[in-house]
Order: sequence, then C-alpha cells, then structure tokens
Amino acid sequence: MLIVQKFGGSSVANAERIRNVAGIIAESFLMGHDLVVVLSAQGDTTDELLDKAAEINPNPSKRELDMLLTTGEQQSIALMAMCLEGMGLPVVSLTGWQVGIRTDTVYGSARIRRIYTERLRRELDKKRIVLVAGFQGVNKFDDYTTLGRGGSDATAVALAAALHADRCQIFTDVEGVYTSDPRKVPEAKKLEEITYDEMLELASMGAQVLMNRSVQLAKRYGVELEVLSSLVRAPGTKVKEVSKNMEEMKITGIAKDEHVARVTVVKVADRPGSAFRVLNAVSKAGVDVDMIIQANGREETNDMSFVVAEGDAQRAYDALMERRSAIGFDHVSLDRDIAKVSVVGAGMMSSAGIASLVFEALNDEHINIQMINTSEIKISCVIDAPSADRAVSAIHRKFFES
Repeated sequence: MLIVQKFGGSSVANAERIRNVAGIIAESFLMGHDLVVVLSAQGDTTDELLDKAAEINPNPSKRELDMLLTTGEQQSIALMAMCLEGMGLPVVSLTGWQVGIRTDTVYGSARIRRIYTERLRRELDKKRIVLVAGFQGVNKFDDYTTLGRGGSDATAVALAAALHADRCQIFTDVEGVYTSDPRKVPEAKKLEEITYDEMLELASMGAQVLMNRSVQLAKRYGVELEVLSSLVRAPGTKVKEVSKNMEEMKITGIAKDEHVARVTVVKVADRPGSAFRVLNAVSKAGVDVDMIIQANGREETNDMSFVVAEGDAQRAYDALMERRSAIGFDHVSLDRDIAKVSVVGAGMMSSAGIASLVFEALNDEHINIQMINTSEIKISCVIDAPSADRAVSAIHRKFFES
C-alpha cells in the first residue's frame, strides 16, 4: 500500500516531537507500506523567518521572501531524515524542486501546476522512505515558490493524487474532525467519516482542521483523506465522497469564524447595475464576499451588506470609497465586532426543520441573528462576536445532546 503522510509544524516542533513522528513513520514502514512523508516547518519557524526578514528589509521582494521561507521545511526534512537514519531505516529527504513540483509564478501563494513523479518512483523502488518539504515548489524560471496558507496540506494531497496513493493521512494535534471545536465544546464528538462537501463547508466556515484548498484537491482527484493525531495513537476521521452516516446524522458539525467583518454600503441608488458596480469594485480589489443582503431604503435607495474576511475589510472600504461617485451611494460602514456561526450537514437535504432548530437554539440564549445564508448543506448566521461561543454550545446541545 502506498501512503502519503503529512505532519504539521506542531507535530515536529522540537527534538522530542520529531522522535515521536519518526516512530509513527517507522511503524507504517515496517508494516510494509511505501511511504511519502510531507513535513511542515518546525513550530513557529515560518514566523521567525518573517521576523528576520523584517529586521533586514521591511519590504522584501516576494521572490526573495519565498527563497527564505522554503528553508523552514528543508530543516524539518533533514532533521527527520537524520532521526530515521539513526533508527537504521532507509530514507531520503527531497525539496520541492527535487521532487518535481512545478507551480505558477505567483510568489507567496503559488498553485501547483504539475508534479513529475519520476524521482519519487525511483526512490520508492529502492524501498526508501521519501521525505518531502511541504509548502514549496518551483516555477518556470526555476525559482522557489511557496504555496500560501495550507500549502503543506496541498502538497500532500497533490502528491497522493499524482502517485495514485491508496491513502493520504494528515496528522495534526487533534484526533480527527469533531462536531465542534472540542476545546470550546467539551461534549463535541469525533466523527468517524465526513464527506468532502461537508468538510469543505466546515473548513471555509472557520474550522481549522483542514484548509479548504486541500479538501478541494482531494475531492477533484478522489483522494481519500484521514485526519488523525500525531500525539495519540487512535483512528482518525476519514474524508471521502460518501459517508455511511450521511442520512443518519441531520448535521455533521458546527463551526464559527470570528475573523470576519460586515461591510454595509448605505443608500445605494436603486437602479439596474448598482449591485454589480458595488461588487465589481470589491472584486477588483481582490476581496471575496459572502452572505450578501440588500434592504429597501428610502428615497429610491437600498442598503447593501456583505461579509468579508476581517483582514480584507479596509481594502474593501477603500475600493468602494474610491468609486463612490461612479457607483452612487452615501457612505460605507464597517462592523468588525461580528462572528459567523455555521451548521453543516449533508443530512439537511432530507431533513425538514433544521433551520427552525438552529434559530430556536439561538433564541433560547437570547442571541440576535443579524444575517442568514443557506445552502443545501449549510446554514450560516451572523451574530455579535461576544455571543459566538455561547451560540455554538447552544446549537450543539440542541442537535447532539438533546
């Protein structure tokens, strides 16, 4: 069986953690599996490298920043290789360039274009454990590029797809995917299985277990994922096309995102094309929007509200104000003191009354709903930020503890 494993920065943060992960890798290898292992930079290494760069140049070029940041993962694979060598195991460490991971030319957030697997196949044929530096590749200029947020997860899934691996295991500091964040909701239950679509929704709504980019890749290429802990030897959660619990569970999980802001464009002229002009201005600024609501105002105007990532709020505001006269509106207001709470589950499609139960749970806690957005497998509500944890707990009790 060919398995791709990925270990995050917290899993290899120090010598003790490296030895622990080496034990997991050795156990899989000695069971007869072919192994490709993707590693992230240790602990806070990436942040430390960014701080070093800022000391030298507050505005470094993205190319040189990528050259620097790729060294973090290279340290991890070299140290892990040394550890496995010390255990008498055959191993080789490879950078993104040596593996043949080719990307586009966007420094800092590159996308994988192609993976040449010849070197990987040769090393696997020699019965070696192959350690791969995550988060990196090379572009058509033979320059190093980094893959942005969730880049190591994306590396692992892309390698699993290119190699037609039997499984891709993502090791983290939690034991799997839970019905909610177990650190905030002690009663949260670990899921045995979850569908790609459910995991995508949870990831995009604030769940931190997997980045939605890696789940999208897995869904596109049919890679079965397993999320499990590097600290506790226990079965994890499988992410796949169809879950056997799909029709049994009305909802699968509850997520919250406190890193959002609401943008409200006040007194937009009520005429054809106004909504397009508002959203086009924001889109051209590179800002993604969510949960759009338009309310009838006075004097042939409307108010238009939408949710953006908190870090994009000022950019959206500036882009709109630059085109204020062309669009035609009074002013723009920003509200950063909000949170988005989302309920996700493929079972919603065949179960009536889910929304009613969600709203009842919030009503019981006297939590006001400011915005609502729904899809076939998701209900999202915008509420005030201080109520977010209470809202998640109330909804969890309603569905999983009643």
